[in-house]
Amino acid sequence: MEIGRSALELITDLVGELPFSRASSFHLGSDVYEQVSARPDEDGRGLDEALALFRTAAGEGLETAGPRYFGYVPSGGTFTSAVAELLTRALNRCTGLAGFSPALVAMEDGVIRWLCGEFGLPAGAGGLITTGGSTAHLAALVAARYERLGECFTAGTLYTTAQTHYSVAKAARIAGFPASAVRTVPTGHDLRMDPQALSAMIARDRAAGARPFLVVANAGTTSTGTVDPLPEIAALAHGEGLWFHVDGAYGGFFQLTARGRQILRGIECADSLVVDPHKSLFAPYGTGMLLVRDPTVLRAAHQGTGEYLQDLHPTTFPHYADYGCELTRECRGLKLWLPLWLHGVSAFRRALDEKLDLACSAYRGLASGGYFDCPLPPDLSTVVFTLAGASEKANRQLLEEVNATGRVYLSSTMVQGRHVLRLCVLSHRTHAEHVSEALAVLHEFARRSVGRIRLADTA
Repeated sequence: MEIGRSALELITDLVGELPFSRASSFHLGSDVYEQVSARPDEDGRGLDEALALFRTAAGEGLETAGPRYFGYVPSGGTFTSAVAELLTRALNRCTGLAGFSPALVAMEDGVIRWLCGEFGLPAGAGGLITTGGSTAHLAALVAARYERLGECFTAGTLYTTAQTHYSVAKAARIAGFPASAVRTVPTGHDLRMDPQALSAMIARDRAAGARPFLVVANAGTTSTGTVDPLPEIAALAHGEGLWFHVDGAYGGFFQLTARGRQILRGIECADSLVVDPHKSLFAPYGTGMLLVRDPTVLRAAHQGTGEYLQDLHPTTFPHYADYGCELTRECRGLKLWLPLWLHGVSAFRRALDEKLDLACSAYRGLASGGYFDCPLPPDLSTVVFTLAGASEKANRQLLEEVNATGRVYLSSTMVQGRHVLRLCVLSHRTHAEHVSEALAVLHEFARRSVGRIRLADTA
């Protein structure tokens, strides 16, 4: 088909340009916005015009798949995953119920069971591939609510920190809990959850008539990449009868490396674990995952059926509709299965090890140059820093100037009330030369900023 050949040519061009792409570009005029948002014609228009307009539109924004993007949590998106996505979307097979396509469900189930083993979960553990961490957190929270609180859950309380991703509180709200049910546990100066403070909060809540049921530990926070003391929190949670949930959406897949397993020690104690393949397994956006110690609890919390489903082909593989909120869902396993099949697990281990090395290199380069303060050594692949001795305004201006070049892209966050810049290394396309380029840009603009500050002081 001509449309397929033309689309593949464009895909090949776009992916081939990524190593040389700018990190960001915002330049399109209102005429392009008018064209892309116009009503469709009754009789259709030409393919070449459509692809050209798509290419123009895609040329604006953050190049999140490129090697110079260090903002938020990068996602490189492997080309082999994209090929798998094209195959599954063209096939258009439903896998919410295994009877529609048992072998494709078996493929997905195999990837899930392999990962359960990598995380040290027991035989029989399972889970499902979701659209992202948000839906995975929701499924885990509903399972914990069902298993620990039953049908009457209004007195339930769950425990996070100020560093926990906001999707957890959002999932709690969707699951029927008021904002007051989400308790914020204090952290130490290193931003890790304080187990003693957690213990005291649980005791106070129980004494007040609340029903503590879940604690969320971080295996790599979004802002700083910080890992909570997982073994201590796991022991406390299980000793208190709480469900132990780990948010490893960003950092969890570092478990595939020897250093990562040491950093994430205790993750194997999780009752549920969220990891995002579209982050640290380099899959395309829209690929999250929930792993659970006991899939029967997940199934009991979500299972449903209808009389119209009585004719399905019988199979022993899981009906993923029984493990989350979606009934109709596409085949999600191939975009993980195919890259693992083609590249082998060792390629992913090496890539993740490289990201840990690059983050350490970035930290040393920023901390030793004399222009920046780096308050936290990186646990994983995120480095936070500020312009030494400068105001928040000066740091914000530095970030704006660096990002405006389009050469690299970074982001910022707030840490204990302090505005800090952050550099997150995660794309599989990012290598040492790209980190060196980012450091060169930062030092170049830091020198200018310091010069401005000195001029202002002498004025």
